[in-house]
Amino acid sequence: MLTEKIMPRFSETDVLGHINNTVLPVWFEAARAPIFKIFTPDLNPRNWKLIVAKVEVTFKGELFYGQEVELKTMIEKVGNSSFVILQQAWQHAECCAEGRTTMVRYDFAAKASQSLDERERTALSEYLVK
Repeated sequence: MLTEKIMPRFSETDVLGHINNTVLPVWFEAARAPIFKIFTPDLNPRNWKLIVAKVEVTFKGELFYGQEVELKTMIEKVGNSSFVILQQAWQHAECCAEGRTTMVRYDFAAKASQSLDERERTALSEYLVK
């Protein structure tokens, strides 16, 4: 599992005093960088090999400004050309949000999905949910 700690910014707070629901997909995307590096080590967009097929976030509790949030990232499933990333946002030892993102290995020149190679599968399996 990958973990990253962040401190919510005031600008991410909504009128009710919670972290706005639009912020979680942004935090989750930023925390996926180590997964992206499996496919594009230098993160150069011209060499990108992934597309997002689906994103969903389930809100389970409130998140607040000025209080550290721990983002946990793991792989839930590996398919032929796609994989599902499971992510969680924790604050005060409580899972407050959970996200799932389906990523597809993609050939932009051919405009088609591409099978994951053995190196990619092995690297993803290091973060596979047990």
